[in-house]
This record gives sequence, structure tokens and C-alpha cells, in this order.
Amino acid sequence: MSYDLVVIGSGPAGYVCAIRAAQLGLKTAVVEKRKTFGGTCLNVGCIPSKALLHASEMFEEAGHGLAALGVKVGAPELDLPKMMGHKTDTVSANVNGVAFLFKKNKIDSHIGAGRITAPGKVEVTAEGGAKTTLETKAIVIATGSDVMPLKGVDIDEKRIVSSTGALELDKVPGRLVVIGAGVIGLELGSVWRRLGAEVEVIEFLDRILPGMDDEVAKQAQRLFQKQGVKFRLGAKVTGAKANAKGVTLTVEPAAGGEAEQVQADVVLVAIGRRPYTEGLGLQEVGVAVDERGRVTIDDHYRTNVPGIYAVGDVVIGPMLAHKGEDEGIAIAEMLAGKAGHVNYDAIPAVVYTQPEIASVGKTEEELKKAGVEYNVGKFPFTANGRARANLATDGFVKVLADKATDRVLGVHIVGANAGEMIHEAVVLMEFGGSAEDLARSTHAHPTMSEAVREAALAVDKRAIHI
Repeated sequence: MSYDLVVIGSGPAGYVCAIRAAQLGLKTAVVEKRKTFGGTCLNVGCIPSKALLHASEMFEEAGHGLAALGVKVGAPELDLPKMMGHKTDTVSANVNGVAFLFKKNKIDSHIGAGRITAPGKVEVTAEGGAKTTLETKAIVIATGSDVMPLKGVDIDEKRIVSSTGALELDKVPGRLVVIGAGVIGLELGSVWRRLGAEVEVIEFLDRILPGMDDEVAKQAQRLFQKQGVKFRLGAKVTGAKANAKGVTLTVEPAAGGEAEQVQADVVLVAIGRRPYTEGLGLQEVGVAVDERGRVTIDDHYRTNVPGIYAVGDVVIGPMLAHKGEDEGIAIAEMLAGKAGHVNYDAIPAVVYTQPEIASVGKTEEELKKAGVEYNVGKFPFTANGRARANLATDGFVKVLADKATDRVLGVHIVGANAGEMIHEAVVLMEFGGSAEDLARSTHAHPTMSEAVREAALAVDKRAIHI
């Protein structure tokens, strides 16, 4: 079987790459080891977690949020199997949608483990052991990432779970300990907290959400603590013993000190993810990887072996589905002779907690470290009319603009629907816009998004409503 392009992996980076390549006239095939398409994101990551986040938010709203609006209801009753059924239906709709798109775009799919045997050759081993060799002009590695293990803590997906197991619990744990205060840990911890679990988050660093703006992270931590989430920062887990009743964790101060025992019904290990390249044959064909196992690429996604490219979580950069999608489109366009491009300075990041946290561009800490002079504009949702009406006044918007040119360098939002509001900042930054541009753009009233405009006005110290 001969192709113009073979993509290994059908997650967001892979399937989007394949579809764009097919649109551009390239004969394209996808190799996927799972029986369903969509990779981690659609099967056991982004999509199922958002289904549970939304469902758990509705459960909490029914139990605690409606009375203040004059809506009287009895105490809600949790039907966890039904909620899990909603998650499963959501996943099925999405993975089936990808299968439909492959057929629509005449993309061949080969189910099995892919291995590069030579430049231009991919061997596919089906579940039963049968092997098929695909010949191609170009290979794109889009195999994504896997759970980062923690020394001394063995994941069994029952008592000690990864994000995959945390999406499949058959009952609400009495006490859930989350190891890692990053995006995954906070999102899944918040799901089970809303459904009734006591949740404690243990983090090695002295802050949550590493990499995000420090002021945003501190505000978010205060809000999570107000909701009942406990944090143990500057601490490390050095061991875990599971039995039929629960898990005993050994926890020590990160800076060194006396260890203590922490009990949990379930432990979620969420310390990050690592590139997945197992069984790809990279070493045999000479594809270089860096010290963290990421496939080494140039600015055109080329590896050191001609005809082999890589995109998504398996290469350098933030492990975000939309970053992988954009890279997939870019390499497909390059292979078709067009000018693919990704602006890495305007890739948004969202934490889908309640409230949401969203950001794009530089943090204050990054600007200070780089010696960039900047102005700051902030606006709280407590001063926004729509937020008051919706009882959604937690959080704020923060705009960072170059002191000399007023060009927006970063925008950070903590608040309800922050993940939707961040995109006007993304578009603004794609066009090199200024805080003045944003401040002069009319925003409908009353909307939460008016807070974004007010923060832009505040850069020049002329916010209206504070």
C-alpha cells in the first residue's frame, strides 16, 4: 500500500493533520493502535473529563446554587452510573465523528501498532499479530503522550489511579488525595469534590498551576480552598501502599524533613505527562530525541531523518490538544507545498475548573525575567453587571501590554466562562493588537466579556466601572 502521507496516531494532532492533508489532495493513511480514533484526548482525556466536569457542576448547582435565585428544589440525588453513561455517550459521539470524517475525506485507517522500519515504511501489527507494511513519501509521528509515573507509587487504576482511572471510579471516594496541583489534578479533583469527596492536593512546588501567572494561581487557590479543597504545598510523596480499605501515602517536605503518613480511599497521580514513543522504532531508524524523550524537530517539524516529521505532545511545547491540531495543519500544508505556520506566542491555555482559568501569552513573571517593561490593567468580576446577575463574581481579568508600544503581550482570566472569553485576546494578539485597540472595541452590555475591555482600559488607568 503506497501513500503520500502516513500519520501514526489519531489524536487531535494526528487526525487533524490527516484531514487537512486529504483536503489538499494527498493520499493519506492513519495508523491507530486503539480500536477507536481520537487518542487520549477524545477517549480518556479532554472530552470525558469535560463531560464529568459539566455534570458535576450541574449537580452542585442544583444542591447549592439555585436557592439564591429563588428556585426551590429538594436535595439532589447522585446517579453516578447515569452520569458515567453521559460521559460514555459523549466520547462515543466524538470518536465516531472522527471515523466519519476519515471516510468523508477518503483517508485509509489501519488499526494496530505502528513501527517505522525505514524512511518511507511503516509496519502495522494488528491485535492478532498480522503485519502490514505501508509505503509512503512522508511519515508524521503524532503518538501523543502518556501518564508520567511517580517513583514509589504504583498505579493499579483501582485504588491508585491515573487520570484514566479517575474517569472510571464506580463510587465517590470518601477521601481523595491528588498528587500534583496542575491542570489535570485540579480538574478531576474538583469533579469528585463536587460529588461529595473530601479532596486534598499534594504539590511538590510551593504553588499550584506551575507555569501560569502567579497572581492568577494565588487567586485560584483561594477560590478552591473556599470550595473545600485542601492543599499541601512544598511536599513530596515518596511511597504508597494500597490495600482493600485504601491507600497509605508517605509524605515528606520537599525541602527535606520528617515524613508522615496520609490516608486516602483513592489516590490520583497527576504529576504530568511524557511523550509516548514506545515501539515506534525511533532508535533503530536513527530519529533523535531529547533528554525528556521528545522527538527532536526543526521549525518545519522535520526530524533528523529525511521524510519523518513529528507534531503534538510528542515534541517540544505545551501538551495541549489545540497546539497539536495547529501543528498538524501546519505540517500538512507544508507537505502540500503551502506555507503552514503556528504562532506559539498566541496559544491559549484553559483550566476547566469552576471558575475557569484561561491565559494567552506571557505572564508577569516571564516579562520581568526577560527585562520587558510593561503596563498592567486589571478588572474584577465583582464590578461587572452580568457577573452580579449570574452570581459569578469570583475572579478578574488581567491584561499585560508593552510599556512603549502598548502591544498586548499576555491576557489572564479567572472567572466563569474564562475559556470562552480568552479568544478575543488570542485574535487580538494574532494581529499584533494593542490594549488601546481592545479598549476601543465595543462590547455588548451586559456581558461578562465587558470585563476584558475594562481591563484593557485599565492599562491606561481609565477603567470606567472601578
